[in-house]
Amino acid sequence: MSDRSTNLDMPFIMPSQAQKHVTHNEALLLLDAVVQLSIIEERGSPPSTPEPGDRFVVAAGASGPWSGHAGWIAIWQDGYWAYAKPKTGWRAWFETSGRLKVFDGSAWQDLPLPENADVATLGISATADGTNRLSISSAASLFNHAGDSHRLKINKASVTDTATLLFQSGWTGHAEMGLAGNTDFSIKVSNGAEWKTGLAIDSGGRVTKPNQPAARAYRSGTTFAATAGQQSGLSAFALNQGGFALGAAAAGGGNTLVVPATGLYLLALTLSVVTASAAFGVTVSRNGSPGLLTLAGAAGNASTLSSSAIAQLQQGDTLTFGHSGSATFNAGATGTILSVAMI
Repeated sequence: MSDRSTNLDMPFIMPSQAQKHVTHNEALLLLDAVVQLSIIEERGSPPSTPEPGDRFVVAAGASGPWSGHAGWIAIWQDGYWAYAKPKTGWRAWFETSGRLKVFDGSAWQDLPLPENADVATLGISATADGTNRLSISSAASLFNHAGDSHRLKINKASVTDTATLLFQSGWTGHAEMGLAGNTDFSIKVSNGAEWKTGLAIDSGGRVTKPNQPAARAYRSGTTFAATAGQQSGLSAFALNQGGFALGAAAAGGGNTLVVPATGLYLLALTLSVVTASAAFGVTVSRNGSPGLLTLAGAAGNASTLSSSAIAQLQQGDTLTFGHSGSATFNAGATGTILSVAMI
């Protein structure tokens, strides 16, 4: 019969043994050290002023009194270092890191998650709560395929609910994509206070851009004419999305058309000519300077003329008509029209 126990390697009291209390106390000290095991930390050298009962895991390459005991548990008791060699399956609380670990036969590992687990919340380097029941703090997240494919599903309870991905900066939402309040797929953006839909796709696959700048503007009334060299403007919208506005009054009547955003625009001008007593020309001017596109007609010409152009416009630019010659034009929603759309 061995004089040591199989698992904890504790000494047995042998028959006719002298000073049995020594052996007994040695076993008690070992039990006191390894039962309900709590380890301060893993380190390579002893602390300078250990407290009775302090326990450490001896790191690889340990020096001094711990040399040759890498992987063992060093216990400060009765003024000296005692050692216990852990066995597979031992569990210990690591106080400094606040982790419960298990010894796998060669190293202390974090406890593995069960193969099948049902938990109310899960935080991975983060704190989960009742709303964010899964919370992850990480430089990246990987969802890999098992087999050939991988699908990430986001389901909502009813049509008017939300199933989206929200992108934040400083915990303020600035972009969102998914099903927001209906079953159309949309992409929205925000300045931190107001949300705008940039793209929407309905169930028929039709794509719309509700806030893409586009306007169809005209001059109110029946007819209008401007003196050569004057700038005239517009006074009403047949269509306006994306923030076009009417600005300052123009000398030849109407108002400037104010561009809402910087970008590349398609401009289309339709002139409905009533009478022309002389040759004439109409130019779409930017900030009072001619050059974006021009339509010209001869004396006596009473017809409809049209032309288009592409131009780079800046937010805040103003558009007006520059006039030369002498002509009278039809006004109203079916008369002279300027259409402008970001492309």
